[in-house]
Amino acid sequence: MIEILQWSTLAVCCAAAVARIPSAIRGENRSLFYIFVLATLAILLSIDGPYLAIDRVLGGSNITNLILRFVIYGVILLIGYRIAKGFGAPTSVRLILGPVGLGILAVIAGATVALFVLADTAGSVTGLTTLPSRSPENAQLIRLYAGAGRLYPAYVAACLFPATYTAMSSRLPKGIRLGAGLLTLGFAALVLGTFYPLLPTGLGHLEAVVNYIGALAFILGLTAIWICRVRIQAAAQRSSTAK
Repeated sequence: MIEILQWSTLAVCCAAAVARIPSAIRGENRSLFYIFVLATLAILLSIDGPYLAIDRVLGGSNITNLILRFVIYGVILLIGYRIAKGFGAPTSVRLILGPVGLGILAVIAGATVALFVLADTAGSVTGLTTLPSRSPENAQLIRLYAGAGRLYPAYVAACLFPATYTAMSSRLPKGIRLGAGLLTLGFAALVLGTFYPLLPTGLGHLEAVVNYIGALAFILGLTAIWICRVRIQAAAQRSSTAK
């Protein structure tokens, strides 16, 4: 089931990125194209086959996982900016792109690199979830590294959750409200990610399920909003032409 969810999410992300190529070439909403491209890359690097193949080329020390973390930071930053601006949430924009938000990103990024360097990560393992423990100290470093990777997405999600949740019950067009609902689901998944360490060992697979459902919700939500706005613009153009 997880493998089907992984490849389905990758296919949706890739299709969304391809669909945005003409608009990106024309210079329209290029940030949305970059979001879809980075999301596609993030999903690809989280799938077992591609991850292991790429990491072996890079030396087999899970550097691919570190790259994945920063791809996720990048796509979350872009999503945060795009959604905050789109829903008219200046407070969210300041919290994400202001001194506080950028400072938090810098601290988390630095901690991510430091913990990765300090840990023994030899031996390609997708997600570093089943890396053999060389010592209790190394296992703790790996857990801290994984925890650091979840903090920034959760922070951005917490900043944007009020804006998208409010939009769900607003008088905005139905497509935008649907997109807001899907984005809210995605943000809820990111916040839930901070509680993964509390899951019993036998339920560890739920982490992957929640992650991919969240990613799929993001892509579908942004796509729904994009399609709705295209239709609104087309209707406005037809109306002005008719006059």
